[in-house]
Amino acid sequence: MEIQKRKGEMIKCFSGEYGKTIGRIKSVGQELLESAQSKIDNKTKPLGALGKLENLAVQMSLIQNDLNPKLNGKAMFVFAGDHGITEEGVSAFPSEVTAQMVNNFLAGGAAINVLCRHNEIDIQVVDMGVVYEFDDHPKLLQRKVRKGTRNFAMEEAMTRSEMVEAIQNGMNVFLSGYDSAQIDIVGVGEMGIGNTTSASAIISIVTGISPKKATGRGTGIDDTCLEQKARVIENALKFHKPDSSDGFDILRKVGGFEIAGIVGTVLAAASTRCAIVLDGMISTAAGLLAYLINPEIKGYLISGHKSVEIAQKAALEYMGLEPVVDFEMRLGEGTGAALTIDIVDAACRIMREMASFDEAGVAEKK
Repeated sequence: MEIQKRKGEMIKCFSGEYGKTIGRIKSVGQELLESAQSKIDNKTKPLGALGKLENLAVQMSLIQNDLNPKLNGKAMFVFAGDHGITEEGVSAFPSEVTAQMVNNFLAGGAAINVLCRHNEIDIQVVDMGVVYEFDDHPKLLQRKVRKGTRNFAMEEAMTRSEMVEAIQNGMNVFLSGYDSAQIDIVGVGEMGIGNTTSASAIISIVTGISPKKATGRGTGIDDTCLEQKARVIENALKFHKPDSSDGFDILRKVGGFEIAGIVGTVLAAASTRCAIVLDGMISTAAGLLAYLINPEIKGYLISGHKSVEIAQKAALEYMGLEPVVDFEMRLGEGTGAALTIDIVDAACRIMREMASFDEAGVAEKK
C-alpha cells in the first residue's frame, strides 16, 4: 500500500496530460484469448509447429483486440545521451563517440538505419542528453534535458525535476509521432557511451543479482576494466541505497537521460495499446523501470533479442518475458528490435492469411 501511495504521489509530479497518460494504461484484455488461440491452432500445420510466431500472433490479437492483427505503422525511436559515469573508466570508448554515432544515424550509415530501411520502419533519433549541439535534421528530435548525467559514483545521476522532464520528453516523442501517423508497433533503441554501466546497476537493484554478475563487457572492455566497472557499480549502490521497488528512485540515482526517454515512450505507447519491442540490455533495463512504475504494461512488451549481456536475462525473467531471436548480438541501437518487428509483422500475416484446415480442405490429425 505504501509503495502504491508513493508511486501515486510521484505520478502527480507529471504535468497534466503526462500524468493522465500513465493513468490511462490498462492491462491487455484477455477476452479474445480463447478465440485467438483456437484460430492459430486450426491453421494448416501441426499444433504449435510455428513456435514463437504463434505466440506473437496471439499476443498481437490481444493487443489490437482483433483476430486479424495488422501492422500499418512501424516506428523506431533511438534515444541518445551521455553518462557522467564514464569518468570512472568503465568504457572502452570515449564519450565523444555518442555524438559521432548520432551523426552516423542521421546520415543513414549505421546498422539500425540499414535494418529499418530493410523492414520499412520509420526511424527517428532523439537527443535526450548528448554533450554536443546538433544541427537541425528531419530525423532528429531535440529533447535534451542536460548535457549528460552526473557521475553517479559521486552523486545522483539526475535531479528529480530532470528525471520528470526526461520521462515527459520520452512520452512526448511517442505521442507526437502517434498523433501524426498511425503507430501499431514501436521499437526502442539507444546510444550512449557508459550506458551499460547504468543498465547493469538498474538490473542489479531490481532483480537482486550482484553487481559482479550484472556487469558485462559492454563495448568490449578488458578484464581490468570489467573489474573496475563492477566495483564502481557496487560502491555506487552502497552509496545511494536505491529503493528496489521504486522505478523513479532508481532512475534518478543511477539512470541515464536516454533510459528515461525510453521509459516515457514505453509508458505512452502502452497507454495507446501499441505493441512495444525492447532491444537489448539497455532498453530492457528501461522497460524494467517502466514495468516497476506500472506493471500493467507487461502485455504490450515484446523482447526483441537475447543479448550476450547476462543481466538482460535476469531483467526478462523478472518481467516474465522471453526473447524472440538470439543472433549473439550486443550492438544496441535498436537493431534486435528492428529485426523482431519484421518477425511480428510475419506473425500477424500468418494470423490473417494462412488457411485453416476447413478453408484449405485439408484433413486434420486423427
